[in-house]
Amino acid sequence: MRITHCGHSAVLVEVADRRLLIDPGNFSDAWHSLTDLDAVLITHQHPDHVDPEHVPALLAANPQALVYVEPQVIDKVPLAGARPLGADSTVELGGVTIAAVGGLHAVIHRDIPRIGNVGLVISASGGPTLFHPGDSLAEVPQGVDVVAIPAYGPWAAMAETIDFVRAVGAPQGFLIHEGLLNERGQGLIGSRIPELTVTSLVTLSPAEAWDVG
Repeated sequence: MRITHCGHSAVLVEVADRRLLIDPGNFSDAWHSLTDLDAVLITHQHPDHVDPEHVPALLAANPQALVYVEPQVIDKVPLAGARPLGADSTVELGGVTIAAVGGLHAVIHRDIPRIGNVGLVISASGGPTLFHPGDSLAEVPQGVDVVAIPAYGPWAAMAETIDFVRAVGAPQGFLIHEGLLNERGQGLIGSRIPELTVTSLVTLSPAEAWDVG
């Protein structure tokens, strides 16, 4: 499995001869020119996870790509050929299994209605399993080898993030959802995770590829 962090929550996953892009949002642009994608996966409707301005051009440049989205996205963002991917459903793409878990976005404030969110568990036979939670720390699937860890959101404190990483128990992880943090903020959460959990943190520069060992 090769993982490329394309900024904020956008992650390119290359596994079993498939190229999957997760959450191409408007806090990053490293994904704009990607081609040869087999699937585009979207965890929820917020624009930092699906950029309504630039994703249509991405799909036009990748007409072969299947588009799977949390069901509410279909009514909020016009994406050609989008298919719903609800919680507790599974998609097989070649030799890759994509399982959706959860169902709800984390609480931002009690007065803000909650929306849908699916975490994505991606695996292929004989390879590592990746978990991308979208914007929720509620689901902690077992058997995860690599976890994408939201560094900061208005819906999570560091205490909750540490408990989430502990519960998942993945040997390796990397930070996502860092678009609202400066370098000091990223360094703070990045130092605490290996200190307080069993997860070893891999630091990925923008558009840097990581071949998961």
